[in-house]
Amino acid sequence: MELSNENRTYQAGDIVYVFYRNPHTQDVANIQAAAIVNDPDNSAGLSLFLYENYYPLSSEMAIYPTEEEAKQAYEYYYGMESEGRLE
Repeated sequence: MELSNENRTYQAGDIVYVFYRNPHTQDVANIQAAAIVNDPDNSAGLSLFLYENYYPLSSEMAIYPTEEEAKQAYEYYYGMESEGRLE
């Protein structure tokens, strides 16, 4: 199974980067590595595996193939990465 996201194709086993909000402090987000895996609930689908949880992949997710691309997007949307806080 493959999924295209913003002109990229992902396969099970790929490592990608996403923005992850701290569930205890909602105004804090970080760049986090995650794995693309086969969806355990849908054999025809893919999931994002992050912090021991599966998130069904969709074209609405902001997924970056490299940490550098994720950092550039983070800085564009939220300011400097080192600030670590969303406004």
